[in-house]
Amino acid sequence: MTIKVLGPGCKNCVSLAENTKAALEQLGMQAELIKVTDFKDIAAYGVMSTPALVVDERVVSYGKVLKPKEIANILEKLR
Repeated sequence: MTIKVLGPGCKNCVSLAENTKAALEQLGMQAELIKVTDFKDIAAYGVMSTPALVVDERVVSYGKVLKPKEIANILEKLR
């Protein structure tokens, strides 16, 4: 599983990445976590509001910082 956090590196983007790590730990899952900061790459996903969360090239959230439990729920559905 590949998970990407899209955003310029702002506080919310960092929080989303940390919450994603926490969700992965809760679930005992392994995943590659990539931070995408280039606006051209972010726009390629059709995302205009960051931070955004992309799981296996599917945008699952954008414009808000999800809590670890919310991320865990998304990851379980996509497993």
